[in-house]
Order: sequence, then structure tokens, then C-alpha cells
Amino acid sequence: MPPEAAMDFSAAPAPELAAKVQLLNDRYRHHGATSVLEAALKDPDAGDLALVSSFGAESVALLHLVSMVDRSVPVLFIDTQMLFPETLVYQQELSERLGLKDLRIIKASDADLSREDPDDTLHQFDTDSCCDLRKTRPLQKALSQFDGWITGRKRFQSSTRAALQFFEADGVDRIKVNPLAHWHPEDVRAYMEENRLPKHPLVSRGYPSIGCAPCTSPVAPGEDPRAGRWRGQNKTECGIHVVDGKIVKTGGNA
Repeated sequence: MPPEAAMDFSAAPAPELAAKVQLLNDRYRHHGATSVLEAALKDPDAGDLALVSSFGAESVALLHLVSMVDRSVPVLFIDTQMLFPETLVYQQELSERLGLKDLRIIKASDADLSREDPDDTLHQFDTDSCCDLRKTRPLQKALSQFDGWITGRKRFQSSTRAALQFFEADGVDRIKVNPLAHWHPEDVRAYMEENRLPKHPLVSRGYPSIGCAPCTSPVAPGEDPRAGRWRGQNKTECGIHVVDGKIVKTGGNA
């Protein structure tokens, strides 16, 4: 898959991809999260997949599920170099605990950072450009090596995800696999408790949704879980999840 194709968010899926996504959804429509994940990793129609994880508040559930199915699955972690120290420690400890064999740390190039954000202040006046520089472009470059990626997106996270399927098109020729699409908040909590999985340390300090340190603040009781992301700005998404050329709010961590 050429890198330029991976970057073309505005283009509609190729007919072959649309047909493949429909075939996969028909094939696994009545399966659960584990069997969908197992099947996706073996089904030639799904292709070569990587898991993308923020190691955020809910990420441990999908990471654990993947580690139980196949610890050799590539796991892409985007280090924006503006993350909370707690996230970096959590990522290291969780990766070791789960025995992840192919963790790949994704970062913006030094040349791009030097040219576009030499003093690390871009987030103060252009958060969209900062996210594009530090998240979206590095991830798209990394994903150009794969036919698709596994995400932790779920239907309950927002109205735009209400009809989320296990498989969906991502741009022209790549797919997304959403094994947890049908999970509810209580399913995530129950899974973490039953498997005694460690929570991100910031969750207990009022951070139900965790991004970069400069753009994430604690959330008060009763507030929307994502109220602390880009607080006070007309921004809800970093740009990683795009459907039909439009950034969509996911309401949770990848």
C-alpha cells in the first residue's frame, strides 16, 4: 500500500474494499469480540493487521484481548512527545506484563518537528496542526505497511458510532477492525475487573479520557468523559479516526 494512498482521507473506498468489508461483516456478524479478533487475524480477506493503542483509560481491555489471541501482533503506540509521564510508564509496564512481542513506538520525525514546531508551542495556537504533526501523519506513515488496523472503538461512545460494524473501510484501500464495537461501558469494566487488569494511574485522579498533557485536564463529576480534552476549544478529535473524509468524534481512547 503506497503511503500517499494511506493519506487520502477524502477518497471513497475502492469498490473492491467496500465489497470486502461487506463480506467480512456478513461472515462475522454474529460473533463475539474474541472470535472476531481471532478470525480477523487469520482471515486472508482482512489482510495484514496492526493494533493501534493509546495506552489510555480503556486501552488495557483490547490490549489484553490481543495478547491472549496472539502476542506477536504489531502494536503501534504514538508517542507525541507531549504525553503524561504516567502514560509512558503505564505503556512500558503494561507491555511487559502482557508480553507484547512487537511494540512499535511511533513518533514524528526530528526534521518535521524542527521545521513545524521548533519550540514545542504549536499546541498553544493551532491544536489541529499539532495533532496532525505529532499523531496523524506519523500513524498514517506507520499504517502504510499494513492492510488494516485494529481499534478499540465502540458503539456507545457517540451517536456517530451507533451503527459501528466490526469491519469498516478506512480511506481507499485499508480497513479498520473494531472487535469491541458492541461492548457497553459495563462490559469494559467487567472485563478489566475479571482479568485484574491495571488501570491507567490518571483515571483515579479524574482523567477518564487521556491524551497529551498540555491539552488534557481533569473532569468534574457529571461532566462528559471527554470534557477534559481540548477544554474550551471547538475541538473533539485529534484526526486519527476519519470516515468519508471527515474527522469523527469517538468519545474514547483507541
